[in-house]
Amino acid sequence: MIDQKQLLKTIEWALAEDVCTGDITTQCTVPEGMMVSGNFIAKSSGILCGMDIAKSVFSYIDPVIVLDCFFYDGNTIKRGDIIAKIKGRAASVLMGERLALNFLQRLSGIATKTREAVDKVSEFPVKILDTRKTTPLLRIYEKYAVRTGGGFNHRFTLAGGILIKDNHIKASGGIQKAVKAARDFAPHTLKIEVEAETLAEVDEALAAGADIIMLDNMSLDMMAMAVSRIGKRALTEASGNMDEKDLTMVAATGVDFISIGALTNAALPLDISLKFD
Repeated sequence: MIDQKQLLKTIEWALAEDVCTGDITTQCTVPEGMMVSGNFIAKSSGILCGMDIAKSVFSYIDPVIVLDCFFYDGNTIKRGDIIAKIKGRAASVLMGERLALNFLQRLSGIATKTREAVDKVSEFPVKILDTRKTTPLLRIYEKYAVRTGGGFNHRFTLAGGILIKDNHIKASGGIQKAVKAARDFAPHTLKIEVEAETLAEVDEALAAGADIIMLDNMSLDMMAMAVSRIGKRALTEASGNMDEKDLTMVAATGVDFISIGALTNAALPLDISLKFD
């Protein structure tokens, strides 16, 4: 669920960036008070996401604007579908057009890419996760898009979980020391995840009592060996350039999670346009 106060603040900042002191093109070319209607049209197929955000953009600009939606977040849309119809003052609609489309295209692209990944592993008991590789200040919306596409969220912030990566391990003097320090410091409610790049590091993480072991940039064979070695003593997460790997083969190794940074940092926007009648 997206926090409405945060969304309104995001829209305020985005409009300040885009509109600045005014839409000079519209002021020059569009008669004052002119009313228009138009359609949001899908120019490619995928999973829709961001419809309520687009609605909030227009409501923020001009409460008189009416946006009638024919599809909603999570729906599959096809090329040529009319997603929604908009009616209102031309100047207001044009002011919000780009921002609304930016949200729709960006979030729908993430939801679509996520759904593709989820479908590839649907035969396995594995969850597709996002990462913190998100656009600054837009994380909450991009992670919402991942959920809309059928994926799950990894931690939202650095405070959301203990993930001991290679640089933490080097800085603390080893996996054992890092995990012990985390156990001594953190509340018992937080799980401890450790990144491992080799089977030796997997053994160290197990001996240290890690709750989750991230199998980072491992080959499929090594990943399968690691999962077998770990058994049920810890949860396993496959990570590292997962977008370049065969996700079906990764899932077949028996990992519990597959985290994919490319869901948010490499998703292509879904092509959606607004055309006036």
